[in-house]
Amino acid sequence: MATRAISPLNIVLMLCLITFWGSSFVVVKTVLGEGVTPIAIATFRFLTAGGLFAIVLLLNKSRKEDYTLLVEGRDFPKLVFLALTGVTFFFVAQYTGIQMASASIAAILVCLLSPILISVFSTRIFNEQLIGKNLFGIGIAAVGTFVVIAGGALSVHGSSSFLLGSSILLFTPLMWASYSLMGKRIMEKYDPFLVVAYVNILGGLFLVPFSLAQNSFHEVFTLSINEWSAILYLAVTCSLLGYFIWFRVMKQVKASLTSSFMFGEPLITVLLASIFVGEGNEITPFTVLGALLILVGVYLVSRR
Repeated sequence: MATRAISPLNIVLMLCLITFWGSSFVVVKTVLGEGVTPIAIATFRFLTAGGLFAIVLLLNKSRKEDYTLLVEGRDFPKLVFLALTGVTFFFVAQYTGIQMASASIAAILVCLLSPILISVFSTRIFNEQLIGKNLFGIGIAAVGTFVVIAGGALSVHGSSSFLLGSSILLFTPLMWASYSLMGKRIMEKYDPFLVVAYVNILGGLFLVPFSLAQNSFHEVFTLSINEWSAILYLAVTCSLLGYFIWFRVMKQVKASLTSSFMFGEPLITVLLASIFVGEGNEITPFTVLGALLILVGVYLVSRR
Protein backbone atom coordinates (compact mmCIF):
# COMPACT_ATOMS: atom_id res chain seq x y z
CA MET A 1 0.00 0.00 0.00
CA ALA A 2 1.37 3.44 -0.92
CA THR A 3 2.31 5.76 1.91
CA ARG A 4 2.03 9.55 2.08
CA ALA A 5 5.71 10.23 2.79
CA ILE A 6 8.56 9.79 0.34
CA SER A 7 11.96 8.54 1.44
CA PRO A 8 15.27 10.23 0.54
CA LEU A 9 16.13 7.24 -1.65
CA ASN A 10 12.92 7.60 -3.63
CA ILE A 11 13.57 11.33 -4.04
CA VAL A 12 17.01 10.59 -5.51
CA LEU A 13 15.53 7.93 -7.78
CA MET A 14 12.83 10.30 -9.05
CA LEU A 15 15.40 13.04 -9.72
CA CYS A 16 17.41 10.55 -11.77
CA LEU A 17 14.22 9.52 -13.55
CA ILE A 18 13.17 13.01 -14.63
CA THR A 19 16.72 13.61 -15.86
CA PHE A 20 16.57 10.45 -17.97
CA TRP A 21 13.10 11.18 -19.32
CA GLY A 22 13.67 14.90 -19.74
CA SER A 23 16.74 14.27 -21.87
CA SER A 24 14.95 11.59 -23.90
CA PHE A 25 12.86 14.16 -25.79
CA VAL A 26 16.05 15.84 -27.00
CA VAL A 27 17.75 12.55 -27.86
CA VAL A 28 14.74 11.54 -29.95
CA LYS A 29 14.61 14.94 -31.67
CA THR A 30 18.28 14.53 -32.57
CA VAL A 31 17.77 11.08 -34.09
CA LEU A 32 14.68 12.28 -35.95
CA GLY A 33 16.86 15.01 -37.43
CA GLU A 34 19.07 12.29 -38.91
CA GLY A 35 16.09 10.98 -40.89
CA VAL A 36 15.07 8.00 -38.74
CA THR A 37 11.29 7.68 -38.54
CA PRO A 38 9.37 7.96 -35.24
CA ILE A 39 8.05 4.39 -35.52
CA ALA A 40 11.54 3.02 -36.24
CA ILE A 41 12.99 4.75 -33.17
CA ALA A 42 10.20 3.46 -30.93
CA THR A 43 10.44 -0.07 -32.34
CA PHE A 44 14.23 -0.37 -32.04
CA ARG A 45 14.16 1.16 -28.56
CA PHE A 46 11.59 -1.21 -27.14
CA LEU A 47 12.74 -4.35 -28.90
CA THR A 48 16.17 -3.63 -27.42
CA ALA A 49 14.67 -2.81 -24.02
CA GLY A 50 12.48 -5.91 -24.15
CA GLY A 51 15.53 -8.07 -24.76
CA LEU A 52 17.33 -6.47 -21.82
CA PHE A 53 14.33 -7.01 -19.56
CA ALA A 54 14.12 -10.66 -20.62
CA ILE A 55 17.79 -11.18 -19.76
CA VAL A 56 17.36 -9.62 -16.31
CA LEU A 57 14.26 -11.72 -15.64
CA LEU A 58 16.17 -14.90 -16.49
CA LEU A 59 19.02 -13.80 -14.21
CA ASN A 60 16.53 -13.19 -11.39
CA LYS A 61 15.09 -16.65 -11.96
CA SER A 62 18.53 -18.26 -11.88
CA ARG A 63 19.34 -16.57 -8.56
CA LYS A 64 15.96 -17.21 -6.94
CA GLU A 65 14.27 -20.45 -7.85
CA ASP A 66 10.98 -19.30 -6.36
CA TYR A 67 10.96 -16.12 -8.51
CA THR A 68 7.90 -16.39 -10.73
CA LEU A 69 7.94 -15.30 -14.35
CA LEU A 70 4.24 -15.88 -14.94
CA VAL A 71 1.11 -13.88 -14.21
CA GLU A 72 -2.44 -15.10 -13.81
CA GLY A 73 -4.38 -15.42 -17.05
CA ARG A 74 -7.01 -12.92 -15.94
CA ASP A 75 -4.30 -10.28 -15.46
CA PHE A 76 -2.76 -10.69 -18.91
CA PRO A 77 -5.31 -8.37 -20.63
CA LYS A 78 -4.32 -5.70 -18.10
CA LEU A 79 -0.69 -6.10 -19.13
CA VAL A 80 -1.70 -5.79 -22.78
CA PHE A 81 -3.52 -2.56 -21.90
CA LEU A 82 -0.42 -1.26 -20.12
CA ALA A 83 1.80 -2.18 -23.06
CA LEU A 84 -0.44 -0.37 -25.53
CA THR A 85 -1.02 2.78 -23.47
CA GLY A 86 2.43 3.01 -21.89
CA VAL A 87 4.57 1.96 -24.85
CA THR A 88 3.07 1.22 -28.27
CA PHE A 89 0.47 3.93 -28.83
CA PHE A 90 2.12 6.32 -26.37
CA PHE A 91 5.48 6.46 -28.10
CA VAL A 92 4.14 6.41 -31.64
CA ALA A 93 2.14 9.50 -30.67
CA GLN A 94 4.95 11.13 -28.69
CA TYR A 95 7.70 10.66 -31.26
CA THR A 96 5.42 11.77 -34.11
CA GLY A 97 4.47 14.83 -32.09
CA ILE A 98 8.12 15.65 -31.37
CA GLN A 99 8.88 15.44 -35.09
CA MET A 100 5.97 17.70 -36.08
CA ALA A 101 6.03 20.13 -33.15
CA SER A 102 9.05 20.21 -30.85
CA ALA A 103 10.72 18.37 -27.99
CA SER A 104 9.93 21.22 -25.60
CA ILE A 105 6.21 21.29 -26.40
CA ALA A 106 6.06 17.50 -26.07
CA ALA A 107 7.64 17.65 -22.61
CA ILE A 108 5.39 20.47 -21.43
CA LEU A 109 2.18 18.76 -22.52
CA VAL A 110 2.90 15.24 -21.31
CA CYS A 111 4.72 16.18 -18.10
CA LEU A 112 2.42 18.93 -16.90
CA LEU A 113 -0.92 17.52 -18.03
CA SER A 114 -0.23 13.95 -16.87
CA PRO A 115 -0.15 14.85 -13.15
CA ILE A 116 -3.44 16.70 -13.36
CA LEU A 117 -5.10 13.78 -15.14
CA ILE A 118 -3.63 11.33 -12.64
CA SER A 119 -5.03 13.42 -9.79
CA VAL A 120 -8.46 13.60 -11.42
CA PHE A 121 -8.59 9.90 -12.25
CA SER A 122 -7.37 9.03 -8.75
CA THR A 123 -10.32 10.84 -7.23
CA ARG A 124 -12.70 8.87 -9.42
CA ILE A 125 -11.05 5.53 -8.73
CA PHE A 126 -10.99 6.08 -4.96
CA ASN A 127 -14.41 7.77 -4.85
CA GLU A 128 -13.11 11.13 -3.66
CA GLN A 129 -14.91 14.33 -4.58
CA LEU A 130 -13.56 17.25 -6.57
CA ILE A 131 -14.37 20.54 -4.87
CA GLY A 132 -14.71 23.98 -6.41
CA LYS A 133 -11.03 24.92 -6.40
CA ASN A 134 -10.14 21.57 -7.97
CA LEU A 135 -12.55 22.19 -10.82
CA PHE A 136 -11.23 25.75 -11.16
CA GLY A 137 -7.74 24.29 -11.43
CA ILE A 138 -8.83 22.02 -14.27
CA GLY A 139 -10.16 25.06 -16.10
CA ILE A 140 -6.93 27.01 -15.61
CA ALA A 141 -4.87 24.05 -16.84
CA ALA A 142 -7.09 23.79 -19.92
CA VAL A 143 -6.53 27.49 -20.66
CA GLY A 144 -2.79 27.01 -20.16
CA THR A 145 -2.77 24.13 -22.64
CA PHE A 146 -4.54 26.28 -25.21
CA VAL A 147 -2.03 29.11 -24.66
CA VAL A 148 0.93 26.74 -25.13
CA ILE A 149 -0.42 25.31 -28.38
CA ALA A 150 -1.89 28.52 -29.83
CA GLY A 151 1.20 30.53 -28.87
CA GLY A 152 3.47 27.95 -30.43
CA ALA A 153 1.42 27.96 -33.62
CA LEU A 154 1.67 31.76 -33.83
CA SER A 155 5.43 31.63 -33.33
CA VAL A 156 5.75 29.40 -36.39
CA HIS A 157 3.24 31.40 -38.40
CA GLY A 158 0.24 29.12 -38.00
CA SER A 159 2.07 26.00 -39.08
CA SER A 160 -0.43 23.21 -39.72
CA SER A 161 2.31 20.69 -38.93
CA PHE A 162 2.83 22.21 -35.48
CA LEU A 163 -0.90 22.22 -34.73
CA LEU A 164 -1.32 18.62 -35.84
CA GLY A 165 1.75 17.53 -33.88
CA SER A 166 0.49 19.31 -30.76
CA SER A 167 -2.93 17.74 -31.17
CA ILE A 168 -1.35 14.29 -31.38
CA LEU A 169 0.69 15.05 -28.27
CA LEU A 170 -2.49 15.84 -26.33
CA PHE A 171 -3.30 12.12 -26.36
CA THR A 172 -0.05 11.24 -24.55
CA PRO A 173 -0.91 12.55 -21.05
CA LEU A 174 -4.26 10.76 -21.21
CA MET A 175 -2.54 7.49 -22.07
CA TRP A 176 0.17 8.01 -19.44
CA ALA A 177 -2.38 8.69 -16.70
CA SER A 178 -4.35 5.57 -17.63
CA TYR A 179 -1.16 3.54 -17.79
CA SER A 180 0.14 4.78 -14.44
CA LEU A 181 -3.03 4.17 -12.46
CA MET A 182 -3.68 0.74 -13.97
CA GLY A 183 -0.03 -0.11 -13.36
CA LYS A 184 -0.24 1.05 -9.75
CA ARG A 185 -3.11 -1.36 -9.16
CA ILE A 186 -1.52 -4.41 -10.75
CA MET A 187 1.76 -3.57 -8.98
CA GLU A 188 0.05 -4.29 -5.66
CA LYS A 189 -0.13 -7.92 -6.76
CA TYR A 190 3.14 -8.51 -8.64
CA ASP A 191 6.80 -7.55 -8.47
CA PRO A 192 7.16 -4.10 -10.14
CA PHE A 193 10.08 -5.24 -12.28
CA LEU A 194 8.10 -8.21 -13.59
CA VAL A 195 5.22 -5.96 -14.62
CA VAL A 196 7.52 -3.43 -16.27
CA ALA A 197 9.31 -6.23 -18.10
CA TYR A 198 6.05 -7.54 -19.52
CA VAL A 199 5.03 -4.02 -20.54
CA ASN A 200 8.27 -3.36 -22.41
CA ILE A 201 8.45 -6.77 -24.07
CA LEU A 202 4.81 -6.68 -25.18
CA GLY A 203 5.00 -3.02 -26.13
CA GLY A 204 7.99 -3.68 -28.36
CA LEU A 205 6.30 -6.63 -30.03
CA PHE A 206 3.14 -4.59 -30.65
CA LEU A 207 5.27 -1.98 -32.43
CA VAL A 208 6.47 -4.54 -34.98
CA PRO A 209 3.29 -4.40 -37.14
CA PHE A 210 3.65 -0.60 -37.33
CA SER A 211 7.22 -0.95 -38.58
CA LEU A 212 6.24 -3.64 -41.06
CA ALA A 213 3.43 -1.45 -42.39
CA GLN A 214 5.83 1.46 -42.71
CA ASN A 215 8.61 -0.76 -44.08
CA SER A 216 11.06 0.80 -41.63
CA PHE A 217 12.86 -2.33 -40.44
CA HIS A 218 15.51 -1.82 -43.11
CA GLU A 219 16.68 1.24 -41.15
CA VAL A 220 18.25 -1.12 -38.62
CA PHE A 221 21.07 -1.70 -41.12
CA THR A 222 21.65 1.98 -41.86
CA LEU A 223 21.81 3.44 -38.36
CA SER A 224 25.11 5.09 -37.48
CA ILE A 225 27.07 4.45 -34.29
CA ASN A 226 25.70 7.69 -32.82
CA GLU A 227 22.13 6.69 -33.65
CA TRP A 228 22.57 3.25 -32.11
CA SER A 229 24.10 4.90 -29.05
CA ALA A 230 20.97 7.02 -28.76
CA ILE A 231 18.73 3.95 -29.08
CA LEU A 232 20.72 2.16 -26.37
CA TYR A 233 20.54 5.23 -24.12
CA LEU A 234 16.76 5.27 -24.49
CA ALA A 235 16.50 1.52 -23.92
CA VAL A 236 18.76 1.32 -20.86
CA THR A 237 18.17 4.55 -18.92
CA CYS A 238 14.66 5.54 -20.00
CA SER A 239 13.15 2.04 -20.29
CA LEU A 240 15.09 -0.49 -18.21
CA LEU A 241 15.86 1.87 -15.33
CA GLY A 242 13.19 4.50 -15.87
CA TYR A 243 10.10 2.30 -15.89
CA PHE A 244 11.34 0.34 -12.90
CA ILE A 245 11.94 3.52 -10.88
CA TRP A 246 8.53 4.93 -11.82
CA PHE A 247 6.57 1.92 -10.66
CA ARG A 248 8.84 1.20 -7.69
CA VAL A 249 8.15 4.66 -6.29
CA MET A 250 4.52 4.60 -7.43
CA LYS A 251 3.99 1.42 -5.42
CA GLN A 252 5.30 3.04 -2.23
CA VAL A 253 4.08 6.62 -2.58
CA LYS A 254 0.80 8.32 -3.51
CA ALA A 255 0.24 8.56 -7.26
CA SER A 256 -0.28 12.32 -7.09
CA LEU A 257 2.97 12.82 -5.15
CA THR A 258 4.98 10.60 -7.49
CA SER A 259 3.59 12.32 -10.59
CA SER A 260 4.42 15.76 -9.16
CA PHE A 261 8.11 15.12 -9.91
CA MET A 262 7.22 15.33 -13.58
CA PHE A 263 6.91 19.11 -13.16
CA GLY A 264 10.69 19.32 -13.31
CA GLU A 265 11.00 17.29 -16.49
CA PRO A 266 10.07 20.07 -18.96
CA LEU A 267 12.72 22.33 -17.43
CA ILE A 268 15.38 19.75 -18.21
CA THR A 269 14.01 19.25 -21.72
CA VAL A 270 13.77 22.96 -22.51
CA LEU A 271 17.32 23.57 -21.29
CA LEU A 272 18.82 20.68 -23.24
CA ALA A 273 16.71 21.38 -26.33
CA SER A 274 17.88 24.99 -26.45
CA ILE A 275 21.52 23.83 -26.21
CA PHE A 276 21.58 20.76 -28.47
CA VAL A 277 18.76 21.09 -31.01
CA GLY A 278 18.34 24.85 -31.21
CA GLU A 279 14.81 25.12 -29.86
CA GLY A 280 15.54 28.19 -27.76
CA ASN A 281 13.66 30.46 -30.17
CA GLU A 282 10.55 28.28 -29.92
CA ILE A 283 10.13 28.99 -26.20
CA THR A 284 7.99 32.11 -26.45
CA PRO A 285 6.28 34.15 -23.71
CA PHE A 286 3.12 32.24 -24.65
CA THR A 287 4.86 28.95 -23.88
CA VAL A 288 6.06 30.18 -20.49
CA LEU A 289 2.67 31.69 -19.63
CA GLY A 290 0.83 28.52 -20.65
CA ALA A 291 3.19 26.30 -18.65
CA LEU A 292 2.72 28.48 -15.56
CA LEU A 293 -1.07 28.34 -15.93
CA ILE A 294 -0.93 24.55 -16.16
CA LEU A 295 1.25 24.43 -13.04
CA VAL A 296 -1.25 26.59 -11.14
CA GLY A 297 -4.03 24.32 -12.33
CA VAL A 298 -2.16 21.23 -11.18
CA TYR A 299 -1.58 22.80 -7.76
CA LEU A 300 -5.28 23.56 -7.31
CA VAL A 301 -6.35 20.10 -8.48
CA SER A 302 -3.83 18.34 -6.25
CA ARG A 303 -4.91 20.17 -3.09
CA ARG A 304 -7.45 18.31 -0.95
